[in-house]
Amino acid sequence: MQQRTIFDAVHIGSVDLKNRIVMAPMTRARTAQPGNVPTALMAEYYRQRASAGLIITEATQISPQGQGYSWTPGIHSAEQVAGWKLITSAVHQAGGKIFSQLWHVGRMSHESFHPDGKPVAPSALSPNAQVWVVDSEGIGHMVDCPVPRALTHDDINHVIADYRQAAINAIESGFDGIEVHGGNGYLIDQFLRRTSNKRTDEYGGSMANRVRFAQEVLEAISDAIGANRTGIRLAPFITQRGMDDPQAIEAILVLAAWCEKKGIAFIHLAEADWDDAPQVPYEFRETLRATFSGTIIVAGNYTKDKAEKLLMAGVVDLVAFGRPFIANPDLPRRLKECLPLASIGDAATLFGGTEVGYTDYPYLPVAVV
Repeated sequence: MQQRTIFDAVHIGSVDLKNRIVMAPMTRARTAQPGNVPTALMAEYYRQRASAGLIITEATQISPQGQGYSWTPGIHSAEQVAGWKLITSAVHQAGGKIFSQLWHVGRMSHESFHPDGKPVAPSALSPNAQVWVVDSEGIGHMVDCPVPRALTHDDINHVIADYRQAAINAIESGFDGIEVHGGNGYLIDQFLRRTSNKRTDEYGGSMANRVRFAQEVLEAISDAIGANRTGIRLAPFITQRGMDDPQAIEAILVLAAWCEKKGIAFIHLAEADWDDAPQVPYEFRETLRATFSGTIIVAGNYTKDKAEKLLMAGVVDLVAFGRPFIANPDLPRRLKECLPLASIGDAATLFGGTEVGYTDYPYLPVAVV
């Protein structure tokens, strides 16, 4: 077993990281309206957490069509790019590294975000799920997703072009790299699974056809900005949102083998994070490692000890922490010095709002000796 800790420096693609701790992407819905524009408040939030080896931003829509939740940021307008420049500059000045997570929600959306009232998806199938939408009085509610319309060939080409342009915009914004959100029942995941993809053309049916869209997205992005600055997040064991497909693991391993040949920098696994969630089979971890020699990141209710066991076994390279980073902006120090972790205060401040529950969580003071 390799003697590795979460505090060791590491490379990911072309980027040097000071430790193996990743701040996981977390939607916080704090953009300026109208326009879903990143703000100076968001810059302060990310700056405070720059002691992570790597920050991966909250999911960021690649186009207006890609939006599924209120007040989430985009990276498709000049105003949004300018807003992200504030954030990347703040993180870099604090010594951190930051990747943009590029997002198209597909059918996980609401009619209010679409001129024709129809989200898009591989097939016209409802996810039987809800998204967070703010009403005319500024109050957020969970609302049902409508039945989407199926993407045409022209639509697919436009979406791939939107991913490519969003990646270019991310590099212009100062990001060190990008992560494509390919998990959690969003658009790329919808193409991968038979439960959400009933197409009979070259994007549906066979395994090779169902992974094609993800491959073409990654191909377009990596050709534009470099495979060494490109990664993808996948959720092998998700079953919610109509994603319960027994072939999902096989499809993800096929995609991982393609990522290996393409030289994609990393694969980030979004694992179940509720208390009684099923454990990820160790056999899957070994198979993924044998298939993909690039960086593997995992996220899912990890502790320092659990993270380091997998690091030492060599089946993962970095570990992402989500909710602990909300209340503990200095999380790496607290983990390293075995200091107590703060808890999230009012859950109502998680989505939308002001600096309360966002940038007002303090660092622990350094003891004077």
